[in-house]
Amino acid sequence: MSRRDDLSPDDRRIWARVAGSVTPARPKKAALIIPGAAVVDPPAAPHPKEMAKSRGVPPAWSPPAPALARPRGHPEELEPRRQRRLSRERDPIEARIDLHGFGRFQAQDALTAFLMGAQARGYRSVLVITGQGRRGGTGVIRASVHEWLQGPVLRGVVSGFASAARHHGGDGALYVTIRRA
Repeated sequence: MSRRDDLSPDDRRIWARVAGSVTPARPKKAALIIPGAAVVDPPAAPHPKEMAKSRGVPPAWSPPAPALARPRGHPEELEPRRQRRLSRERDPIEARIDLHGFGRFQAQDALTAFLMGAQARGYRSVLVITGQGRRGGTGVIRASVHEWLQGPVLRGVVSGFASAARHHGGDGALYVTIRRA
């Protein structure tokens, strides 16, 4: 015999009132943030007194669909012919960013914003100047830029990258090719 069968009609009526006055707690989820997408706030939950008046159930909220239509592969090394055309300026370098003087996190934010803006403007190739680092060692930005370019945030923006020619900055700079939007 189940517990529900043990309840009297009065107990069932009281239990129905109690169960009808309680709203289930929604689990908290991390917000889905997609760069360049419009920010949508979840609808505010109605006040419990309003819920009791209307006896309604709050509408279920679902996050917006991702803006990216298909997943992209990791950026690859530039093919030698494309790298040579960029170094000889046969293919134009349409924009450049110099990350000297930035901290690690500021440089990452500046690079992400720059590359997304370049893609929005329709640029095909840009120059990213990282610098050599202090005293001939590998600088923090120079060591991290490859990871940033291959990360999930820039995967849909960057198609490839390679070290720049000496007259464009050598090991302290990169040619970056950008995917079409």
